[in-house]
Amino acid sequence: MTPRFGIHGGLQNTTVGELRAIWQQAEQLDFDWISVWDHFYAASAYATSPSDYECHEAVTMHAALACSTSQVRCGCLVYCAGYRHPGVLAKAIATIDHLSGGRAEIGLGAGWAQGEYAAYGFPFPGAGQRLDLLEESAACVRSLLRNELTDYEGEHFHFTEARLEPRPVQPELPIWIGGGGERRTLRIVARYADGWNVPFVSPEDFARKRKVLDDHCASEGRDPAEIRSAVNLGICADEESLRTQFGAIAEFVRPGVLVGQHQQLVDRIGEYIAAGADQVNFALRAPWDPGLLELAAESASAHR
Repeated sequence: MTPRFGIHGGLQNTTVGELRAIWQQAEQLDFDWISVWDHFYAASAYATSPSDYECHEAVTMHAALACSTSQVRCGCLVYCAGYRHPGVLAKAIATIDHLSGGRAEIGLGAGWAQGEYAAYGFPFPGAGQRLDLLEESAACVRSLLRNELTDYEGEHFHFTEARLEPRPVQPELPIWIGGGGERRTLRIVARYADGWNVPFVSPEDFARKRKVLDDHCASEGRDPAEIRSAVNLGICADEESLRTQFGAIAEFVRPGVLVGQHQQLVDRIGEYIAAGADQVNFALRAPWDPGLLELAAESASAHR
């Protein structure tokens, strides 16, 4: 696959006007993709200061993204299966596909932010049960988006001759699974997804996980080339920028953050492409730095 480049913009501690401005700048810089995330609170902490709670709602902002752009693919990495019913979510994404003129993509994940679950009263079971929920959700969303009728009888979800009409503009609206779990998550990717996304890993870890995904695809009888593999990477001009953007989680994300100037970034991006990345998303968050977006675009252009 030809490498694709995107922007993954956080919805925390920002305004609608600022988000629209960064989305439109990204489109003007010829990025292929823009995605939002799905959180109730800011992702950095729960919470080192009151501002860490401020975060816009994902489905609404996914729709706003679709209506604020005209060319880029519009995604979410990723909707949480723990508090998004697959039927309601599939209906929303089909509508966003119409709003975007056929540019919508959907991502699903098992969820991890326990503090959000507790605050909003959602059960937070163990990892195995959350992955069970993700697998059922992925099966249901795929059927609703691809089939005229959906019948499904699972532990968590039940559908009886369910129709999703109007149909999405795209006959096969792309479905992504997010996460790096090698035993369960990547198997779910091989079964149900058109794309796989993992954030903030090194090129070496990405290459290993990509090999595991290939093995799962072989077991499921799928061609790995059918699945677009993407990595989300931070981008920072220096250490101060790293701390400003990521705060308390700076060290946690460091293995997957590009730090430096043009040629350093070009070389590092090349390592991810060599490791099997079909898509590189630059993960940005407020306070927005338009210069970083320009640096990302300049660095990506060397690989187009």
